[in-house]
Amino acid sequence: MTQPQTQAVQPKVTYTKGDMVLFRDVERFWLGKPSHTFVGRVERSWRHADTGKVLYDLVELSGNRHCVGIDPDFMRLLPPADAMRDIDAAPLSEPDTGAMTPAAVAGLRQHLAQGAAALPAQR
Repeated sequence: MTQPQTQAVQPKVTYTKGDMVLFRDVERFWLGKPSHTFVGRVERSWRHADTGKVLYDLVELSGNRHCVGIDPDFMRLLPPADAMRDIDAAPLSEPDTGAMTPAAVAGLRQHLAQGAAALPAQR
């Protein structure tokens, strides 16, 4: 007896200008070519005249390359919370700043450079 095969189904997401996304160029991926996946920023969305499907224009962040007509099926949102997790969870009570990630140290330096007299309150 054959088992039915199931695939993970991604929920439909609407992206807005400024969203950070992970994009996979599916043709490059299936052909085994390099640089098939990159981080991009959404610049605009538009509806294809023939298919009616919403497509997106992105800017590849590592090279400032513009990519147009991107199918959202090959994009995934990069939530801000994931990018900021190391700063939010920095061990502020640690006397050794080496225990903190570079991003956490940079965040604390920026906070102190803005004229704040004290560190942010712990939660």
